[in-house]
Amino acid sequence: MVPRADHPISRSSISPNALKVLYRLKDAGYQAFLVGGAVRDLLLGRQPKDFDIGTNAHPEQVRELFRNCRLIGRRFHLAHVRYGQEIIEVATFRAAHTLIDEDNSVDEDSRRVLDNHGRILRDNLYGAIDEDVWRRDFTANALYYNIADFSIWDYVGGVADARARVLKLIGDPETRYREDPVRMLRAIRFAAKLDFTIDPATARPIAKLASMLDGVPAARLFDEVTKLFLSGSALRSFELLREFGLLAHLFPELAGVLSKATDDTAEQLVKLGLSGTDDRIKSDKSVTPAFLFAVLLWPAVSRQAKQFEAMADSPIQALQDAWDTISARAQRRVALPKRFSLSAREVIALQPRFDIRSGRRSLRLLEHPRFRAAYDFLLLRAAAGEVEQSVADWWTEIQVMPAEARAAQVELTGREQQGDAPAAPVRKRRRRSRSRKPRSAPDA
Repeated sequence: MVPRADHPISRSSISPNALKVLYRLKDAGYQAFLVGGAVRDLLLGRQPKDFDIGTNAHPEQVRELFRNCRLIGRRFHLAHVRYGQEIIEVATFRAAHTLIDEDNSVDEDSRRVLDNHGRILRDNLYGAIDEDVWRRDFTANALYYNIADFSIWDYVGGVADARARVLKLIGDPETRYREDPVRMLRAIRFAAKLDFTIDPATARPIAKLASMLDGVPAARLFDEVTKLFLSGSALRSFELLREFGLLAHLFPELAGVLSKATDDTAEQLVKLGLSGTDDRIKSDKSVTPAFLFAVLLWPAVSRQAKQFEAMADSPIQALQDAWDTISARAQRRVALPKRFSLSAREVIALQPRFDIRSGRRSLRLLEHPRFRAAYDFLLLRAAAGEVEQSVADWWTEIQVMPAEARAAQVELTGREQQGDAPAAPVRKRRRRSRSRKPRSAPDA
């Protein structure tokens, strides 16, 4: 136990709504703790995104205390207490090694069941706080802030590990990874997000057990991939996935292209896209899995399109066929919902149209509903050296021109491409807009 005097966590840093829930549970005679990542973040001086609570009250008892409470999960219930847009999640302490299913539920009437690899399939028992701690994954995530006396309950040395910025699994690492292979991805995500070093014992089994990810449901891996790449540390996550041999089990097509590439164009494009995604998140701008997957699959799609060009009616058709082929393979590992896949397909298919800079058809591209996302992808390709920067500059300038100037510029470009007029730069406006920086994951 770490007393209040020995840690920096203050109630002023905790969500007022979370405090309401903590105090009402306490006043009703139940144990009430702020748990997990929120405690870790507050300990490190970070602002938590969510405030989760652990208690010995059962879900039905929590619901009796809060009229604004809803129980989720078909079998094992979690309590969601809603205050406007904020949801405070309240979980009952569980016995050691209890896992939550993808739908936040496990069978209440079944004991622990493991497959022949040691992976937990079913397990559910309510428990006490000193049992609950052992079902958590990393020591820095197994911390409990007690609202009764403002102390931190630490059973596994998580405070010391958090302060040392070391990510360490609770228990035997190989056993814990076999129970749930997704813990390997969680190790990467937390190390990238928190700038932690992965403890050597925790890191050692990852390469050996990486292939266990192949047996994880593709829908669950989509959730984990979005957490990895859309949480503000995409570039570092990508680097760690490659370092530990996990990228090939999430995106084998991408890993294959990168391993065989004769230059760094594909790698540069992916890194620039992920870096741009991180910048957008830090600037509190919107991101979408559609653009992210377009970036991650593009190296394989563009390579496949070159093989299809001889048989396709047009470059656009070749790219569409290539996307369909590569994305179908990718779906076997990471399931991309259709609404995102269709958007990504459009962004990819529009790329050849940026080569057309003459005729009225070129201007119609500006009106396409996916133009903005496709244009951002063009900027990314130009920054990586895949297309001429002059092409990206032309489309940057044409967007801000008046209608008459656009028509004149398209006509001039057409003559230049036919060799009837000398090359000329795009006509500048009096006040030139700032050059755009390639970005990733806009609304697509």
